Amino acid sequence: MTALAQFSDDLAALVAQASPSVVGIEHRRGQGSGLVLTPDGYVLTNAHVARTAGPIRVRLSGTTAVSAERVGSDARTDLAVLRVRGTDVRALPLADSRRLAVGQLAIAIGNPLGFERSVTVGVVSALYRNLPSPDGGMFEGLVQTDASVNPGNSGGPLLDAHGAVIGITTAMVPWAHGLAFAVPSHTASWIAAVLIRDGTVRRPLLGIAARGEDLDPALAVELGRPRAVRVLRLEPGAPAEKGGVREGDVVISANGSEVVTLDDLQRVMVLAIAPDLKLEVLRSGERRRLLLRPRPSEGATAAA
Repeated sequence: MTALAQFSDDLAALVAQASPSVVGIEHRRGQGSGLVLTPDGYVLTNAHVARTAGPIRVRLSGTTAVSAERVGSDARTDLAVLRVRGTDVRALPLADSRRLAVGQLAIAIGNPLGFERSVTVGVVSALYRNLPSPDGGMFEGLVQTDASVNPGNSGGPLLDAHGAVIGITTAMVPWAHGLAFAVPSHTASWIAAVLIRDGTVRRPLLGIAARGEDLDPALAVELGRPRAVRVLRLEPGAPAEKGGVREGDVVISANGSEVVTLDDLQRVMVLAIAPDLKLEVLRSGERRRLLLRPRPSEGATAAA
């Protein structure tokens, strides 16, 4: 058997294994896609797919559609969790998207334009992409792929060569070809867990404007990672300023966990049990350790 024939057979087997866990999301305004997150019926999709008045149905197959309840949603990451009960469903595993590399295989499965469980294949085109959101905010740290997606793919999985989920398809650029974006699975994993537990994601407030950025090569080697988060602006009198953070600081860890993206910082704050936040920052080439007390958020989408 040729290498090409072996690749074709392996890809077909992967799709056959994963496809039953990809579902359709139906509501009055249209339809989208989703994936079975747990065997007891939790389904992960996009917030913009689930954001509709009236009932939602989850189509498990061409002949089976069941009512779903809304568990929670997070507009900041465009993720939502639904639940279906009394059904025999198989979950798809979430991979650690922090291990992704540009050029790796990417397989999209979804229901574009209502065509159930359509499959397209491409590569991971780029990592850490930012994209404006419809509400004027920003989707951060997205996975870019050239796997073809169309309206209706939203909420469906992006898979790696092992059949594990590396992202949740969230957006496409309608006037471009070969440009699609997915929420990385590392983000989706903790957001979904919080939504299942609380129904919403409340992000404590530091009072900073910040962005993830690539490190200088020498610093990347020293820290053992390619990126960190730079503080761009401070809100006067906010917890970050009171705790000693300064504009231009590079945040490299929070409560002992590496900070590569803004998502890493937000995850630590949301999941923290203690009220204080321990930050390690680089300032003028020196490491500094700071102790802050983030302010509880007034809403589910409070910024860092």
